[in-house]
Amino acid sequence: MTTINLLWVVPFLPLLGAFLNLVFGKRLSRGTVHFVAVAAVAASFFTAFYLCVGYWNPAHPLDWQEGPLWRAYLAWKQGGKVGAFGVSEHLWTWIQVGDFRVDMKLALDPLSSVMLLVVTFCSTLIHIYSTGYMEHEPRYAAYFGYLNLFTGAMLILVLGASLPVMFIGWEGVGLCSYLLIGFWFENEAYATAGRKAFVVNRIGDFAFLLGMFLLWWATKGQDGGASLDFAAIRHVGEATPIYYEQTFWFREHLAAIAGVLLFIGACGKSAQIPLYVWLPDAMAGPTPVSALIHAATMVTAGVYMVARLSFLFAASTTAMGVIAVIGACTALAAAFMAFAQTDLKKVLAYSTVSQLGFMFVGVGTGNWTGAIFHLMTHAFFKAGLFLGAGSVMHGMDGSGDIRIMGGLKKYLPITRITFLVYCLAIAGFPLTAGFFSKDSILAGAWAAHGDGWPAFFGKMLWSMLIVAALGTAFYMWRLYFLVFEGEYRGKDQVAHPHESPINMTGPLMVLAVLALVAGFIGVPHVFPHANFMTFFPEWLSHSVKPMWSEDGHASVLPHLSKAVEWGLMGVATLVGLLGIGLAYALYGKGPSPWVERFTASEPGRGLYEASKNKLWVDEVYEAILIRPFRALARGTFEIIDRFMIDTVVVNGSAFVVKTFSRIASWFQNGQVQRYLVGVVVGAAAIFLWTSRAEHPTFKYRWTADGIEFRAEPGHGLRRDARVAWDFDGDGAPDPGETGRQVTKKVGEVGRRVTMFVADPVFGDKQSKPPSWRKVTRNVVVPSEGRDAAAAQGGQP
Repeated sequence: MTTINLLWVVPFLPLLGAFLNLVFGKRLSRGTVHFVAVAAVAASFFTAFYLCVGYWNPAHPLDWQEGPLWRAYLAWKQGGKVGAFGVSEHLWTWIQVGDFRVDMKLALDPLSSVMLLVVTFCSTLIHIYSTGYMEHEPRYAAYFGYLNLFTGAMLILVLGASLPVMFIGWEGVGLCSYLLIGFWFENEAYATAGRKAFVVNRIGDFAFLLGMFLLWWATKGQDGGASLDFAAIRHVGEATPIYYEQTFWFREHLAAIAGVLLFIGACGKSAQIPLYVWLPDAMAGPTPVSALIHAATMVTAGVYMVARLSFLFAASTTAMGVIAVIGACTALAAAFMAFAQTDLKKVLAYSTVSQLGFMFVGVGTGNWTGAIFHLMTHAFFKAGLFLGAGSVMHGMDGSGDIRIMGGLKKYLPITRITFLVYCLAIAGFPLTAGFFSKDSILAGAWAAHGDGWPAFFGKMLWSMLIVAALGTAFYMWRLYFLVFEGEYRGKDQVAHPHESPINMTGPLMVLAVLALVAGFIGVPHVFPHANFMTFFPEWLSHSVKPMWSEDGHASVLPHLSKAVEWGLMGVATLVGLLGIGLAYALYGKGPSPWVERFTASEPGRGLYEASKNKLWVDEVYEAILIRPFRALARGTFEIIDRFMIDTVVVNGSAFVVKTFSRIASWFQNGQVQRYLVGVVVGAAAIFLWTSRAEHPTFKYRWTADGIEFRAEPGHGLRRDARVAWDFDGDGAPDPGETGRQVTKKVGEVGRRVTMFVADPVFGDKQSKPPSWRKVTRNVVVPSEGRDAAAAQGGQP
């Protein structure tokens, strides 16, 4: 890659804006706050545009200057189109432990350039829109600071040249989503939504880390693979794919395990089954935040990550099959859940979940360019849909309940026209941006034929997406008709809805134009087209792994006959028009009496309840995951934290010290006579303790000379204590039998032996002591020839 020195500026500018507003924002005027925020992201966009494309020389308007990436592209074409091209910038070495090294390095190639321009452009429009939507927000500087931080984190994610650097941005957007979804944290429901997004994403991020560590283990030492640099990962995938194809677990390739783990991380960020549940609740945040999350930042991160690692995922059709199936199921389920929703933003949230499912089917079938193409067009019309929803809510005094809307086209004409365009695009209406990008994914699904996949697999995916596309057209146009057509139903709630100011409608119009024309850079080959109309797939093809073959050459696009491609486009168009037609028939003039009758009895009522309650997924999670975990956490808290730590360790030790101190204070009171008494009592206690006598005993064992008896008089007796023995069993000490250790012949010992002990402290050392302490034990004497070891130890 070519080395340049300006890449750091792109993420730095939004981060600088975030720093200024979060640290000094309370001292700045509102005008200064939003000027700093908007200028930061706008400057970032223009810098990104220069780096990717170029600029016009102001002194010579006809003099076009190519940017660094475009120059690298031209050099690559002139050099025979060998290898890949891009530009990079090394900032510093971040981590170095042994052979493991991670550089703080940024890289720009065709794939990241698309993301870079989409993120900075959409973010600039959303920041401008926010100056009107959040005009009366008390925490104005904090809002724009978080919004700048969100953009900066996403740009680090996009430009990171390795998985660890990407992970900085990955976690950054997770943090910012928590801050912005729960921005109005005074409302407990909104704060809960922020926590839910944060926790669900931590689950995905844990799997992401496991996948990253596994990938490092597999590629360490392979041409820099120890750094997890994307260029090294690509090199391993191209030159030595055996490292990804090695059997790892359950006879699956390592690429399958690592890929699935990384994809679980993507499920968290990009709201796929089973980790999609946070995204609908994310509507608790300000509407421009929803637009930023859904269009340009967080939810696109998972799709981008999978496309970025295409050389890894391509090594395992198992991982790709999992991605495609999860994406198709998510597209279907989310479309069904959107049918009965009555909150304006929640309908759009489920549409995002569904459209992300389309993108994952794209990357799961190896149609990387189709997925990124749809990501780009979706960013334009989804940002417009959310900003349009915000404009409607702004005119309705904050209400997002579509049941009290209707007929708003006469009150909000600009918002209505732009919203109409966005609905056409998302429904795949011919020649709109969504038509071309969605058709690309559908064609890729139809042609999918991965190794080990059933022959019908691609057709099954296509069928699922077609049904999801029908649902998308239906629920989006249901939304349009209930909001803008028919009679106004909210006079009791909002008497006079009003159009939004120009700083809100301006971005809507720009996005509407892009929702109409952005698809023309990726039209199918069967269309009559100029060269620039097929530029997008060609541009992206140098950053991803080709998965198809055309005329003996690798291709990033599926190869279909003209008849098949026209047929697929025709079916997709008819399905979209059918969805629009059904929505018009049922909701064209407002809520339909037929729908009310259908949902009042079975099976319509059951379907309605299932859609309204979102298939009860949250309730199932509550029952099988959240409640048991809460019970476990509560028990752990009560036993370990409250009892063991608080009561026993902390309060218990404090109680012991306090009690000892209180007792000591009875003696340490300054009265000398008490001290003397204490000394005497203590000395007596020491004397009694050290002079205490334990119960005496003796042991015996068989030796070569006979039976050896050894006295143990007990602790506390003097060394000169007298010890006598009775071996004949008459109850009196035998004459001359003294000493602590005595050896006797077998015939000289009876069955009962008594030891006598006398301490001179309590008697005259020279005369008979006043009393003996006696210990009698039964002695087992071995018979002749018995193993000597049998006589060891004895029993009393």
